[in-house]
Amino acid sequence: MPEINLLGLPGALRAGSSNRMLLRNAARIMGDVTYVEADLHLPLYDGDLEDRGIPAPVQTLADQIAAADCVVISTPEYNKNLSGVLKNALDWVSRVEGNPWKGKPVALMAAASGRAGGERALNSLVLAMMPFRADLVYGPEVCVADGRNQFDDAGLLINGRVEKSLGLLMAKLRAAGG
Repeated sequence: MPEINLLGLPGALRAGSSNRMLLRNAARIMGDVTYVEADLHLPLYDGDLEDRGIPAPVQTLADQIAAADCVVISTPEYNKNLSGVLKNALDWVSRVEGNPWKGKPVALMAAASGRAGGERALNSLVLAMMPFRADLVYGPEVCVADGRNQFDDAGLLINGRVEKSLGLLMAKLRAAGG
């Protein structure tokens, strides 16, 4: 198996978020990868700021997307939607020259405190990604309910069913990106 350059976009800024842990487990399960986790500490999108030039952290994110063989995105669910942090990053990247998403294999997942595991956020993320013409890799859906309690102290998934679904999804992503 060739090594894959995998980019992870965590939809939460918190260092210990369940979405960061889910992404790291996705990279671990995927196997032979060079994993980079994007930094979504970006300014809020502002047309006046854009008129002065694309901010360096936004350009870095766009360059990371372009350089990746494939991308995995994990979002929490805030008010039945994807996080504002993630939506802001997607909006900013849509403003850079070119389209780094076009044809890029992308897997989507969610981890949330609620019992649906971010299912509604995942649906809104699919809609947010549609304009970019990425190659979305579907199924099985990975929605981690009670996200704060699904990882051990080392950040490893403790739910075997979720791990199995994550493995199937990451195998599909590898096939699409390799």
